[in-house]
Amino acid sequence: MKKLHFRLLMVVSLITVLYLSFGCQNQTDKKEFESLKTAQETQDQNKEIARDVILSTNNNDFVRLNELLSDSLSFNAPGLEEPWNKTDVFNSIKNFYEAFPDWTQSITEIIAEGDKVVIKLTAKGTHKTIYRNIMPTDKSVTSESIQILTITSGKVTDWWGLEDNLGFVEQLGMELKPIEIKK
Repeated sequence: MKKLHFRLLMVVSLITVLYLSFGCQNQTDKKEFESLKTAQETQDQNKEIARDVILSTNNNDFVRLNELLSDSLSFNAPGLEEPWNKTDVFNSIKNFYEAFPDWTQSITEIIAEGDKVVIKLTAKGTHKTIYRNIMPTDKSVTSESIQILTITSGKVTDWWGLEDNLGFVEQLGMELKPIEIKK
């Protein structure tokens, strides 16, 4: 009987300790947990938006892409003299997909922190019409890129594209030659 009382007392004590530990948590800890949970949910939502941007681009779905990109979108990339707006981005995508109609981008990695999403892409396609004054080659090309999106209120507001343009045009047969110095 003493053993039963002792075990019962131990179980009640354990339940009390667990209740006090988990049931009456500090309000600061609760707020911090909720804040972390909200941040993670936002980052997960932003990753989905970024995936949807790539899918919409692959499908030339400009209706959906228009919904995902802010009207004040700023697109930047090395070599651009000034950022592109949404119309410039749409025109570039249309022109590119005319030259590479089977172009498909695959996400190989995606990372989100705060309002930023970084996407590593591998893309493939076949050169079918004139592209940047390069006559059609019918060559299949592969390109990797890093895209950095800033997402605010469910829309992409800032987009940075970092691509291997030199490697891309070399696959089409272009050669890089040094500038000849005239004496």
